[in-house]
Amino acid sequence: MLFNSLEYLVFFPVVTLVYFLAPTLRVRNILLLIASYYFYMQYKPEYGLLMLFSSFVNYYSGLRIANAKNKRGKQLWVAISAFSTLGVLFFFKYFNFFNTNVARLLSFFGVSYQPLSINVLLPVGISFYTFQALSYSIDVYRGALQAERDFFDFALYVSFFPQLVAGPIERSPNLLHQLKVHHEFDTQRAASGLRIMVWGFFKKIVVADRLAVIVETVYNNPSGYNGVYYIIATVAFAFQIYCDFSGYSDIAIGSARIMGIDLMKNFERPYFSKSVTEFWRRWHISLSSWFRDYLYFPLGGNRKGYFRTILNLFIIFLVSGLWHGASWTFVIWGALNGVAVVIEKVLGIGKRAGKKEYMEQKALENRQKPVLLRLVNNISGIIPMLLTFTFTCFTWVFFRARTVGEAFYMLPRFLQGFDTFDLQKLLNNRIILGLDYWEFFTAIGAVLLLICVELLQSVISPSRILAKMPAPLRIVIYAFSLSIVIWLAWTETQTFIYFAF
Repeated sequence: MLFNSLEYLVFFPVVTLVYFLAPTLRVRNILLLIASYYFYMQYKPEYGLLMLFSSFVNYYSGLRIANAKNKRGKQLWVAISAFSTLGVLFFFKYFNFFNTNVARLLSFFGVSYQPLSINVLLPVGISFYTFQALSYSIDVYRGALQAERDFFDFALYVSFFPQLVAGPIERSPNLLHQLKVHHEFDTQRAASGLRIMVWGFFKKIVVADRLAVIVETVYNNPSGYNGVYYIIATVAFAFQIYCDFSGYSDIAIGSARIMGIDLMKNFERPYFSKSVTEFWRRWHISLSSWFRDYLYFPLGGNRKGYFRTILNLFIIFLVSGLWHGASWTFVIWGALNGVAVVIEKVLGIGKRAGKKEYMEQKALENRQKPVLLRLVNNISGIIPMLLTFTFTCFTWVFFRARTVGEAFYMLPRFLQGFDTFDLQKLLNNRIILGLDYWEFFTAIGAVLLLICVELLQSVISPSRILAKMPAPLRIVIYAFSLSIVIWLAWTETQTFIYFAF
């Protein structure tokens, strides 16, 4: 079931109503668990069994880890949890990729090997819920929390429908305990959650889905266009993937907030970053922090010398690229970001920027300054922002290209075609890169609105501005925004990009 569908606009209010009317916490959680599995099994019913398997393995492993009498016993069960969970992920997502590349490698050495190909559909959200389930077992092993005794509560933690298929990738210490609280309906939380949801729908339906047409028009036929169009399509993709993914996160966070549950923030205005290092502290925060806590630190982090630190940084970006998809385009994308972060580490760039404590301190300092001065301070960093955005767009070429060959075909041609490009002729067309005239300028205007709102967020909360408006004006703004979203959703809906990961 898609968030951006009329089915969800019926499903969510019904589930929320039943949730708050349920007499006891136990009944609530069982009903919410059933609703979550129903939500997930709308994609493909049998894949609900995979999620159930992952839930049971990590639940049982957590109990055995807690009851183990020595460290070796704990290590055995956390290894069983990791092997089982990641084994399912490998089989469905990476088996064909691994087998094909083994065949190519053997062929290079003159060994004939016919790779076995398994034709199965990748389960939606498998990379998200497997990481969420596995982090629980590791947390129990580390002693960060006690093992969960109630299987239904644990299964709900793994399958909680708002963030099930595209995150945020929650942690057990944050989400599990919230599922054990009898939440009362709160009108202020509901209003706040609805605002976040509407903003998420705006980013997905108004911005991302319009830009997707431009991106597909160019990237699905790279030989039919030149560098000017490559630049337009790549910048469009940068905002498409951001609005698509952060839009999902906003809808998930807003949905959960209405139900009394707080999910972690997944994005923090990433395109205002002044370095690649800062970008990755602001982009897909739940995944970046997951790799930091469960891969970077176990590899030694920065505790085993300077060169080992550099290697560990590069490894997590390489793995992050592979996490996104079983393709060399994603591996190269991850490697490029890894190289950039390593270079910045060597040069001392972005050392503190983007860290939670540093950002909180800067936010406190900013609040003590006049609004105009805060705005000037943000604009003053525009050059490093533009450089970071340019590099990010360069790496997005590999992320979006269908093959490595197409990416390398496009890159040398990005600076071609400026002498023959006719902007007036382009704008005079009734169809501009797959969009009609009205939709094209709606998309452009929506991107500009997004930038203005996120720039404003650095100096004052838009929610506070809305709160100070007269109630009739707020109602008009909400109604207008919601009507635009529903109208565009009615005409066309597209799946979320990160469902493929």
